[in-house]
Amino acid sequence: MSTIEISKEYIVTSAEHSSLGSQLKWKQDGYWYKADRLGFESLAEVVVSNLLKHSNMERFIEYEPVTITYKEQQYRGCRCQEFKKEKEELISLERLSRNYTSFGLAEMLRRIEGVQERILYTVKLVENLTGLRDFGVYLTRLLELDAFFLNVGRHTGNIMLLYDTEKKEYAPAPVFDMAQALFSDTKNTCPPEKGMVECYHAIVAEPFSGNFDEQLKAANEAFDRHLKFDFPANEMINAVRDMVNGMSGGADYQGAEKRRIGEIIRFQSRKYQYMFRK
Repeated sequence: MSTIEISKEYIVTSAEHSSLGSQLKWKQDGYWYKADRLGFESLAEVVVSNLLKHSNMERFIEYEPVTITYKEQQYRGCRCQEFKKEKEELISLERLSRNYTSFGLAEMLRRIEGVQERILYTVKLVENLTGLRDFGVYLTRLLELDAFFLNVGRHTGNIMLLYDTEKKEYAPAPVFDMAQALFSDTKNTCPPEKGMVECYHAIVAEPFSGNFDEQLKAANEAFDRHLKFDFPANEMINAVRDMVNGMSGGADYQGAEKRRIGEIIRFQSRKYQYMFRK
């Protein structure tokens, strides 16, 4: 695990975040750095992005663990390379909706009764405003990913598009920001003394339903199943164990945090066996 000294000023993140808040974030020398604030967010980023290398997820951002030194304080953290090109802009679905309809997407979804109806409304809105096709497949993969890794951070301000300001074209953004996955919030929602079952009942999915399986089922019925891992479930469990045990460095993660991730992956791999190669 590398130790990086941050010399630039703290970057305030977008106002489009969930009630859990945001991590400390900086940009320096072509990398984005994020520091843990609520638990082991950076470890969650690293684990998820490494496992996506063994999936059919087409575009995702890879994270690596780092120890961050900033203003004489040390933080556990992670970093990724800047993936936006010079003439590209990140636009959330929340912002897209406000720009064209005067209403935020989250507000519009609250007015729609059914989970599948909310998903279909979102897909139609995006495709009509951007000219994108097959956005429903992209969105379904996100919801499959969130259900498997129990990511509670998929609010409407965190589903992103890339806009090429020169070509005037939109594209789905690569998958990034899985910091609120894997029960990483040990400060509030999932403290160490809480068991797995208690944590499951404590977390709330977003943005179409508070239940991961409910919104996953609705998306799969509308757009089929898409996310696949290219190894058997038991190999994923072994890969996660080797990955987290192999992480070392100054501000390392504790055994309890690594064990929690292992327990979650083991349970989810059994629950979603259809996502794996036999």
